[in-house]
This record gives sequence, C-alpha cells and structure tokens, in this order.
Amino acid sequence: MRTFYVLGVDQSTQGTKAVIFDREGKLIERADAAHRQIINEKGWVSHDPEEIYRNVLKACREAVAGAGIDPSQIACMGITNQRETTVIWDRETGKALADAIVWQCNRAADLCAKIEEKYHCSEKIYEKTGLKLSPYYPAAKLAWLIEEIPGVKEKMKEGRAAFGTIDSWLIFKLTEGRSHKTDYSNASRTQLLDLQTLEWDREICGYFGIDERMLPQLADSDSVFGETTLGGFLEKPIPICGVLGDSHGALFGHNCRKAGGIKATYGTGSSVMLNTGDRRIASRHGLSTSVAWKAGGNVSYVLEGNINYTGAVISWLKDEIGLIHSAGESETFALEANKQDETYIVPAFSGLGAPWWKNDVRAVITGMNRTTGKKELVKAACDCIAYQINDVVDAMRADTGLEIGELCVDGGPTRNHYLMQFQSDISGVTIKIPDAEELSVIGASYLAGISAGVYDPETIYKAISYSYYGVKMDPEIRKKKISGWESAVQMLLNGKEEKR
Repeated sequence: MRTFYVLGVDQSTQGTKAVIFDREGKLIERADAAHRQIINEKGWVSHDPEEIYRNVLKACREAVAGAGIDPSQIACMGITNQRETTVIWDRETGKALADAIVWQCNRAADLCAKIEEKYHCSEKIYEKTGLKLSPYYPAAKLAWLIEEIPGVKEKMKEGRAAFGTIDSWLIFKLTEGRSHKTDYSNASRTQLLDLQTLEWDREICGYFGIDERMLPQLADSDSVFGETTLGGFLEKPIPICGVLGDSHGALFGHNCRKAGGIKATYGTGSSVMLNTGDRRIASRHGLSTSVAWKAGGNVSYVLEGNINYTGAVISWLKDEIGLIHSAGESETFALEANKQDETYIVPAFSGLGAPWWKNDVRAVITGMNRTTGKKELVKAACDCIAYQINDVVDAMRADTGLEIGELCVDGGPTRNHYLMQFQSDISGVTIKIPDAEELSVIGASYLAGISAGVYDPETIYKAISYSYYGVKMDPEIRKKKISGWESAVQMLLNGKEEKR
C-alpha cells in the first residue's frame, strides 16, 4: 500500500511550525520559522502578514525536506492558527493593507466604548455571539483598521477589501486568491457570527461599520477549503481539508471530541475549553461560548475562558526583569523557594481576561515580606498561571454543574513539573499530559487526515501516550492559597465584586 503523509501548519503568536505526520498519526518531522513581534511605544502588538505567509512556505518546504519524503506522497494539509489576530488585504492584489493586529492588542478599547455608548449593544452582542464586547476580538480590531488605516474604507466601499483571521489569510494566499474562507471555529471568535443561525450577523456588522462583502465564506472545519501547491513547491496540488483555531485544534488533538472533555492550552496566553456537545450554553460566570467545530455535518459548542498572560509571565521574568536566564529555570527556582511565602502576582499587564474581563486594570505584586527574594517571585509567577486557569475551571463548574475531575493540558509550560503539580493541587483535578507537545496542529492535521480518508477517527489517537499528576495538597491549604489569590485580585479591582 502506498504510504501517505499529512502536512500540518501551526501559525501561532511567536512563529510558524510545519509538521509531517505519518500514516499512523505520528509526528516525524518539524520545521520552525519565527516572525517579528512589532510593538510600538503605545504597547500595540502587530505582525507582518506577508512575513507570516513567507514563513509558512519556508517551514513547509523544510519539513518535507527534513522528513526525506517524496512531496507527491503528501495527501492533504491541515491548518491551525492564532485565532483573533486580524488581517485585512486587497483581494485584487492579494497584498496586506496593514500589519495584522495581534489578539493581545488592546488598541480598539476606546472604539468598543464608543460603540456601546452609541448603540447600547453589548448585551445583544453577547447573546448572539457568546462573546463579551471587547477589543480582544476581531470585530473591534477590524473596525479600528477601517477607521484608522488610510484607503481601507474606500477599498471596502469598492468591494476590494477582504478581512480574515490568520486561517483565512493563509488559505487565500495558499490558493493564490481562489478561496476566501474560514471555518466555524475561527468564525465564532470574530464576534460577528450568530451562534444560533451560524451566519454572519448583519446587525452586528453595522455596529462596527463593517461591510459584509469583506467577510470570508463560512465552511465546515473538515471541508475542502481549496487546493495548494505551496507556492509551486508541489507538482500536484493537495487539499486543505482541516482548519481549526488553535484552542479548538488542541481540544480535537486531546480527543476531547465528546461533551465533557476539557483541556487547557498553556502558551503565551491560555485557553481553557470545555466541550458541551450540541448544547449551546450561555455563561453566567464570565466565560465565552463558541463553536468547537462543525465536522461530519454536526456542530459542537464549547465554553471557553481566555487568559492574556500565562507563559508570557515567564517570558517577562526572563526578558524584562532578568530574574531567570531560561524558562526551564522557573521550575528550579519555584521548587527551591520558601513554601510559606505568600507573594502573589496578578499579571494584568493588558487587563484581566476571563472570568473577570477588566481591560482597565494593570498588574500587581502583593504579599511580599522582608524574606521574599528572587526564588519566591519566580514561584509566584508560576503560581499565578495555575490560579488563573483554576478561576476558569471553577467558572465552568458553576455554569454546567459538572464535576470536573480530569484536565487535559498542552503547551510548553507543561514541562514545568512544579507548575503541573501545583495546577493539580489548586484545581483539585488529575492533570493529563500527552507525550506529544503540538496538540493544536495534531488536532487540525488529524481532522484533515480523517476528512481525506487517510486516518480512522477511532484508532488514530493510539499514536499518543500520556502521563499524569494527581492531587497531593491538603484541602485546607488549597483553600487558604485560593483565598489569598482572590484577595490579591480584589485588591487589583479596588475591592469590587467583579468575578461572579
């Protein structure tokens, strides 16, 4: 039998990964390409979409070469991507009209306030889209681009301007402009999709001043989005037939395909996502409702909490504060720190995400004493990652009534043994860690392989094995630590009851 391979692309905040999976679903090769983080004096965060596209082509070619396979053996391609990052381009020239606004960027905050003041629409937006009115989402970012970038409004009126999240941009470029599509997982994160009708919402587009002609065509996550030769690298085009936003890809990669499956992705920021099956649950505790995916003709929904700064806190310790030289040192210092130290870091560098949703607060360190030193600060930085994850897990428990006993996790910080044990202790759950790290691209690639008939959905996950962390902390100690965290957050919020 002829051997086929699946090509996966993970276009993330820091860079692009291209990976090759064999017929059994095992990752056999990976190539990486970093892109610039463009941050101006106001703290606005941007990426160059043209650079990202070039890196996708480069990484794909290097992965194929590194695997030593015949390019003609690649059966299909899957894409997973940083979700809320917003791109706008000229559909006639295929060129980006501005740098992409990264999901972390808060530059549209004032615009959101003006929209709410004018239309009093925040509750309606939340009811329809499952997302709180926020500069985090592409609707506001796109509105900012339309208003602030010269020539965009005119091109929009002419029908030339095209909008997309990173998946749409890459699909457009990879298919040489023949396909302008997005899947439902990414669409549900734009704040422009009605979750009941699964269509773009004209009324909400109006609030943001967006012409619907700019928007991509909606497509099932396992449909064929178009064909690509990777810029002429392949003699015969292959289908792009699996597309998922990064957090959704990780959920699929963890095999959390049924209701009740829950995962946490630890990256620059974090996403905690709970599969609710065909139940679309409106959160009462500060979470978002989104589409997990639409595959096999069926829609699955999720509750999700997004956290702005998790892994980025460790980067901050290393790059800005200089307390550690590498991310790996954070584990060593945390283990050596005074266990009785009560220092808390609330890393609201650009506001607090779920379940608080406060854009106008900034980070705080509290609880230090005279013996607090470098190691204790590093420990507090690790701890704040687990506390933020736990806030979201608790909100999910409250929204659904589920007894969550196991949490699937992925991402670089899961290599930190201290953090994983602390997460298990603070959340009162078993932590399940796969031996594969690239869960987002595994999910999108497995979906593509299933769609193309390369993989059997019932057996493909046998390619992954797991390790576990169980709860060891005394319940009273856990209660005291969480109380201290909640006090630190309330201090940041000026004592207001903002959480639930």
